[in-house]
Amino acid sequence: MLQPEYKNNTDKIHQSFKIMMGLLGVAFFLVFTLIYFFIFGVPNSKSDETEVVKKPYIQPDSNFVHLWNAPADWRMMRLEPEEQKKVKYGRELIAHTADYLGPNGSVKHISNGMNCQNCHLKAGTQPWGNNYAAVQATYPKFRERSGSKENQIKRVNDCFQRSLNGEALDSASNEMQSILAYIKWLGTDVPKKKAPRGSGIFKMKGLKRACDPVLGKVVYEQKCQSCHQNDGQGMLAENGKNYTYPPLWGNNSYNIGAGLFRISNLAGYVKYNMPYGVTYEKTQLSDPDAWDVAAFINSMPRPTKDLSKDWPNRAGKPFDHPFGPYADPFSENQHKFGPYKPIKEWKEKHKNLKVKNPLIAQL
Repeated sequence: MLQPEYKNNTDKIHQSFKIMMGLLGVAFFLVFTLIYFFIFGVPNSKSDETEVVKKPYIQPDSNFVHLWNAPADWRMMRLEPEEQKKVKYGRELIAHTADYLGPNGSVKHISNGMNCQNCHLKAGTQPWGNNYAAVQATYPKFRERSGSKENQIKRVNDCFQRSLNGEALDSASNEMQSILAYIKWLGTDVPKKKAPRGSGIFKMKGLKRACDPVLGKVVYEQKCQSCHQNDGQGMLAENGKNYTYPPLWGNNSYNIGAGLFRISNLAGYVKYNMPYGVTYEKTQLSDPDAWDVAAFINSMPRPTKDLSKDWPNRAGKPFDHPFGPYADPFSENQHKFGPYKPIKEWKEKHKNLKVKNPLIAQL
């Protein structure tokens, strides 16, 4: 049996040995670390995560945030029952116009078979989808095209006579009054004389060159013809009354007096809404592609319209109005296809100019 004194000495030796081994391990670690730094250098203290954090902040485009939204349906309960009925019928007329007012419509036969919704997406509620957000708030208003102050009835009938290549609705009819009730409903929260962000069609920056219909045909074949067909005649629904995908040219499309016959309007429309399902949040077409495909579509044949009484003041014609005569020195071809910058600059320098249209007796 070990004596206590001998046992204590043995423990001390073990403890000393452990301490020495620990110090030796630390020494080896330090030497190894110094050798590593000598060979490979000091590691970069900046991590990938730090680099991401330090990337410059990109301010969101204010044109695409906090956009107008249509009032929720539950709020319709605040309306009188008769007004609710009109609003709902008005929405139905916008979404399925041809079922009621097309060539085989159940009420009248006064339009070409397209629906208002074919141009005013989601029954006129889609942001930057040619919606009705600003109509109630901004009408009546003066419009250069007619040279007069127009009300909502005139605006609706312009669509029937131009975009739907048809006839005007009777202002006192249930159909007109219901469409007006629906438009009024959509503008419930819009302050008077204000156009909320996201209303109508987005105004795109023009190209430095002219729009090219030849390039646009390629875009059409890649992105559009699967729905609108190779001949641009769209796809008729099974009921034979309206179109699942509307015709973009030909006898049943919009005529030359329609707003979408201006290339700038059509380019902004397709950029943020087409191909079908696209929204402003996730686009597919580049800006040049949108301009070029718009030029191609509007180069194709479509119904005509007497425009002789439009634009009493020639100088009031938009930069891309495709028909002369003009107050400026630029050609019809440049007005239609661009480049538009020289025209815009000329118009800005002569913005107070008035040139009477000789075909109209009085301004």
